[in-house]
Amino acid sequence: MNTSETTLAKNKDLVRAFIDALFTKGDLGAVDEYLAEDFVDHDPPFNAPADREGFRSAGALFREACPDWHSEPHLMIAEGDLVVEHFTASGTQRGELLGVPAPAEGRPLTLHGTNIFRIRGGRIVERWGRPDELGILRQLGIVPSQT
Repeated sequence: MNTSETTLAKNKDLVRAFIDALFTKGDLGAVDEYLAEDFVDHDPPFNAPADREGFRSAGALFREACPDWHSEPHLMIAEGDLVVEHFTASGTQRGELLGVPAPAEGRPLTLHGTNIFRIRGGRIVERWGRPDELGILRQLGIVPSQT
């Protein structure tokens, strides 16, 4: 493996470790470990701030509502300093999420999406994302389902 291939593999491993720590294990400290202090989220989820604290709040939001929340990357592509991740995250809603209480039996939720992360100096410095927020809103009953 040449130096470029090694760097690309390390960048993918970094993104995979960050997503696993924050969204699957619920480790909110992963934000401090993996995101640069000047991290910018160009597409913050659910109107969160566009910085590290916004990403931490997104992780906390889903872990508090769905204690079994986990994310599975289906595809990771690295090119230069970018890593593209296509994922499916899921869990069972046991607490309030976006103002919607959980039903007594819980509610299964699934979120599909794509993220692009920029890596610099072994840390994530930028993110662009397209999670299916509309899909979550439909599953919660906030937005009517398509007919």
